[in-house]
Amino acid sequence: MKNQLNRPRWKKANATLLIMALPGLIWLVMFRFIPLAGSLIAFQDYQILKGFWASPWVGLKHFRYLFQYPDFYKIFRNTLVLGVYTLVFTFPLPIIIALMMNEFQNKNYKGFVQTAIYIPYFFSWVIIAGFAEEMLGMNGIVNRILSASGKEPVIFLQYQQYFRSIVTGATIYRESGWSAIIFIAAMAGIDPSLYESAKIDGADRWKQIIHITLPCIMETIIIMLMLKLGQFMAQGFDRIYVFLKPMTLEVGDIFDTFVFRVGITQGQHSLTTAIGLFQSLVGLILVVLSNKLSKRLTGEGVVW
Repeated sequence: MKNQLNRPRWKKANATLLIMALPGLIWLVMFRFIPLAGSLIAFQDYQILKGFWASPWVGLKHFRYLFQYPDFYKIFRNTLVLGVYTLVFTFPLPIIIALMMNEFQNKNYKGFVQTAIYIPYFFSWVIIAGFAEEMLGMNGIVNRILSASGKEPVIFLQYQQYFRSIVTGATIYRESGWSAIIFIAAMAGIDPSLYESAKIDGADRWKQIIHITLPCIMETIIIMLMLKLGQFMAQGFDRIYVFLKPMTLEVGDIFDTFVFRVGITQGQHSLTTAIGLFQSLVGLILVVLSNKLSKRLTGEGVVW
């Protein structure tokens, strides 16, 4: 009887949640599921005028061409190295920021810091590249300081040895604050009585972080890590392209920029689709392996 009385209220509450989720579901279907059908182009010599069904099927021709391409291993190496840079330097920092934010007692100061570190995420990569130019360009702040101290200016943005560090630093500046939101939200759900019990037992703030905060958000950390690994091969075209120069092409040319150069400017749609499938396959393998490793070491992971 009680369940029957509560059923209309339950339906209304879930209907509201479904309506709220509807825009996200529509976006997911339109931009993630429907485009999957276009993956078949990788097995065709796709021609726009003939269309999807009339283009001839060629099997694994484009995959063989990709692996035999003279610059494939250079592009693959550059993508892997930048992926490692991104994972090692940009993934732990949001967790550290969230831990620091969780320790702030002054709400006004905490709100100011949150706003300050979130704002860069809303800047486009073109603006971020402009900031880098102002800082590291020939007439930038850093070179002015070097000139004032009697040293020769350095063209940082055109030297290969600085390219990956600059891109990684720009990524940290733009995305770390925004990525910390998820971890801050996870910490907000921790039971305060756990901290109170720890204080009674004599645990200082550092021990509370080690033994309470980190274990309580470990599941969130693992899920976010697997999402990062899933995007390991997709470093983002705009993030790299705005910093890429002819002098840094040797270390900065990755699959995303190669796809733009070959797919857009040369019209090789089938080849670039094959590259996209290859990237997705590598990401899927990394996610599956990391999930199995996580379950074996920590007992946490995605259920499948």
